[in-house]
Amino acid sequence: MTHPSVQLYEYHVWANDRTFEHLRQLPVEVFRKEVQSVFSSIAETIAHMYVVDNVWLLAMSGVSTEEIMASRKLLKEQIEDQDLESMSAMFDAVQERYRAFFEMQDMEDFSLYAHPSLGSMRVRYCDIVQHVVNHGTYHRGNITAMLRQQGFSGVPTDYVIYLLQLGPSRQNGGTEL
Repeated sequence: MTHPSVQLYEYHVWANDRTFEHLRQLPVEVFRKEVQSVFSSIAETIAHMYVVDNVWLLAMSGVSTEEIMASRKLLKEQIEDQDLESMSAMFDAVQERYRAFFEMQDMEDFSLYAHPSLGSMRVRYCDIVQHVVNHGTYHRGNITAMLRQQGFSGVPTDYVIYLLQLGPSRQNGGTEL
């Protein structure tokens, strides 16, 4: 049986995919237009999401804090000037790395994480996955706000919509209500 945190991660993938698909329908300049928000553009927000998704996968994989900090800069440089399609492909690649990680891990196992400024914590892999998903949800909300500033609507990415699209055969462990 699939761990609930893995299903939650699949929601994250679905929501990111819906966001990319929605952005593809809009004028190309919307992606990099400067706005007043948490980040200065949708492209910058997506780049941040990509870096953070990678950072947490590296952390769960046991990479040292020093190596992760060095990787952050490189990851940002790799994605920041990419177009929408390239960013989408980069997300696809990191999502496949997450899936490979999930296949090798017991999501209930604990691991130690050292944050460079907040200290260390020992938490389950599934808790980190929940954080990754929550982080993505927050920033997809930022993207919707940025789109509204530019006169466009966002795309619904609520978890319940994801569940409804899964259909009854994949909800509740495959049992009908």
